Amino acid sequence: MNDIIVRTLGNITLLGAGKARLTDLAEALTLAPTLVAVDRGAVLAAKQGLLPDAVIGDMDSLPATIRTALPQESVHRISEQDSTDFDKALRSVRSPLVLGVGFLGRRVDHQLANFNVLVRRADQPCILIGKRDVILAAPPRITLDLPAACRVSLFPMAPVTGRSRGLEWPIDGLSLAPDGRIGTSNRVAAGWAGPVSLEFDTPGTLIILPRVALAAAMDGLGAAGAVVPAR
Repeated sequence: MNDIIVRTLGNITLLGAGKARLTDLAEALTLAPTLVAVDRGAVLAAKQGLLPDAVIGDMDSLPATIRTALPQESVHRISEQDSTDFDKALRSVRSPLVLGVGFLGRRVDHQLANFNVLVRRADQPCILIGKRDVILAAPPRITLDLPAACRVSLFPMAPVTGRSRGLEWPIDGLSLAPDGRIGTSNRVAAGWAGPVSLEFDTPGTLIILPRVALAAAMDGLGAAGAVVPAR
């Protein structure tokens, strides 16, 4: 079992080595002030004059000049190569919510690996922030306060079933699967007055919302339940 490196009652910003807008990083840090860099994400942190509370990863892409400039007690090398650095970091923190910046927008294979981690590590609530989207693993039940016609894309990473209220195309009675029917490009129904509610029978669904829906996604995950404590 992996040790917990950073545990906090506040939110955590994870900074990855992918495409990261400085405006996204700044907003994330106002909402999640504890900064954890993921391997080479420490390079961007250094460029912005930020000192991470921890740096987690296998350190195979972290320049020696950056590593030696960091307080050595903040550098946590996990050498195994069977998981990604994002996986190593997400399983090593415990917080009510993690905001991930720098995990979207470059290589497609890296993004797919990050989506895989989101659903496998869904016991630690996490939202990935990109230029156009915010992405989270759906808990068993969630309500989202979204405006009419707002995009609500559902992508199953495993076979799933569920129910919805407030979507233009309800998912009730549908079997979703990555190699079958999916739920992208859905939206809030015209004239719907209440929050959108989603319920899933099994884990494995990604919820993809417009970037402007970050606050709604955070509120939805907060209402869905607190992080499961590590044993």
